[in-house]
Amino acid sequence: MTRTGRSGNHRSKKKRITLALAPVAALGLAVPLMYSAGAATPDEVATDCRTDSDKLENCEFVDVQFKANSLGPNERVTSVTDNCGVSTAATKTFSGTASVTRVIQLEDGFNTDGSTKLASSVFEIGVKFATQEFNIKRDDTTSSFSFSRSDTVKADHIAFFMWSHKRTDVSGFLKATYKEAQDGQKVFFSPSENATSVHVFYPQLLPSGTPDGRLWLRNVECGTPQANGIINSEGSVRAEPGFGEGGENVTDIEVPLSDVTIQ
Repeated sequence: MTRTGRSGNHRSKKKRITLALAPVAALGLAVPLMYSAGAATPDEVATDCRTDSDKLENCEFVDVQFKANSLGPNERVTSVTDNCGVSTAATKTFSGTASVTRVIQLEDGFNTDGSTKLASSVFEIGVKFATQEFNIKRDDTTSSFSFSRSDTVKADHIAFFMWSHKRTDVSGFLKATYKEAQDGQKVFFSPSENATSVHVFYPQLLPSGTPDGRLWLRNVECGTPQANGIINSEGSVRAEPGFGEGGENVTDIEVPLSDVTIQ
C-alpha cells in the first residue's frame, strides 16, 4: 500500500511538471513565429515611400482610375476689403495671386514632394494623362498668375476673391520594392494592390500655361458670424466654403478667367 501510494504521488508530480512546462514550450514556439512575420505593413510602406527610406530599392505609384476637372481647395487669394457701416455699394480694386502645384497625397493623409523615389513614376503617369483636352502640370514646381480687377463691394459687406484650381485626380496604390527580402518577399503594396486610396493631383493648365480653375468674388454681410470669422482670421490660414456654399449671408459671383487682367 505504501509503494502504491508513493508511485501514485510520483506520477502526480510528473503530471504537474509536464503541465507547468507546456505553456512555456508553447510560448517558445510562438516567439519565433512572431519574429518571422517581418513583412512590411501598408503603413510602413507608405512611410518608407514618403521619407525615401534607405531600405527601399524603389517606390512606384501605380494608377488605377482618374477623374478630370475636379476642384482643389477653396482659397482666399486677395486681401479683405471692408465696406462695413456704409449704406452704398463701392467699387474697389482687388489684386491677388493664384497658384497651383502637383500634390501626392498618401493614404494616411500625408503629402510628399517630388524629391522621393516616387517622382519618376508620378511624372511618367502625368505624361500618360496629358492630352490635348487636358493640359496638366506633371512636375512639382509651382505655376501661378497674378491679377488685378475692379469690382463692386455691396453696402455693409466685406469682399474678397476666392480661387479653386481645376485638377486631374489620378488614384491608385504604392508598389514598394525593398533591397532585402522581408518574410521571403521584397515587393509590398500600400494600402493594397489595386486600391485607389493614394491620389496624385495634377493641376490643369490653360493653353497659355497659366492655371485653370474657378475664380469668384465673395461678398459677406458685416456683423454676421461669417464676416467676423473672416476679419478675425485676416492674414492666417482659414478653410473657406466652396462656391455657392457660404450660406444666406454670403453672395458669390464667378468671374471668367478670360475677364481677368493677368499680370
